Amino acid sequence: MQHVTGALKELGATICAITPQPSDASRPLIEKHKISFDVLSDRGNEYAAKLGLRFKLPDDLKQVYLSFGNDLAIRNGEDSWTLPMPARFVIDASGIVRSVDVDPDYRYRPEPEKTVEDVKALK
Repeated sequence: MQHVTGALKELGATICAITPQPSDASRPLIEKHKISFDVLSDRGNEYAAKLGLRFKLPDDLKQVYLSFGNDLAIRNGEDSWTLPMPARFVIDASGIVRSVDVDPDYRYRPEPEKTVEDVKALK
């Protein structure tokens, strides 16, 4: 998303990312990729749950994650072993959701350019 922030700013839009990671865990990634938009922390994926986008990893998948050194309890700062489905919302100035892209398969995410097109469609 970082590479379309300029185009979105020209359209009067802002970007906000939400992650289950605490802010101190996100900071290195933000600095490494020079992310210029807000990255908010959703502890325990509580907001994702309210949106119906949170899922709990089954024990067998939890073991796979651990075998790769990916301990979500440490990474996310809490032990729910939940993840949010990747989602993207375009919300107009009145707070109305105008476009949603979500897929339970984390490999399928909308291209950042689609976000730009969806914002242009609001004009």
